[in-house]
Amino acid sequence: MKNILLGLSLSLMMAGPALADGHVVKPQVMSKADIAGDIFSRPDVKMTEHPGGPTLDVTSLLSSDEKFASGMYRAGASRFEITEPYGIDEFMYFLEGGVTLTSSDGSVQVIKAGDAITIPKEWTGVWETEGYTKIWVIYSATGNIE
Repeated sequence: MKNILLGLSLSLMMAGPALADGHVVKPQVMSKADIAGDIFSRPDVKMTEHPGGPTLDVTSLLSSDEKFASGMYRAGASRFEITEPYGIDEFMYFLEGGVTLTSSDGSVQVIKAGDAITIPKEWTGVWETEGYTKIWVIYSATGNIE
């Protein structure tokens, strides 16, 4: 499944030189070592402190129009109530840990390592986790992926 995901991510990326705005326009690889966790030692890792501990976020690709991005994310225990729409369409493949998603309609989905899920930009609900590592792919028609 990891190879399928990596192939899917690579097939969606463009090849070629850098654009004038500095965006790199070539396939971006996440190696087996990166997926195993080495990616979090890269210099472009964003670390943010949360009550559940630090989160680590690496963007492996940001498209030139800034509407599409992919990368990896690691987080500790947390619980978020998402009362406004999620805002982005996000595909996630969980490598470690998992999450429990309780949608505003009361339905519950438990996602664990080895599972994948896509959350639509309109989603609202509760996100609960004891911690996880995921590969993510985001699309936002407005280009607002943060």
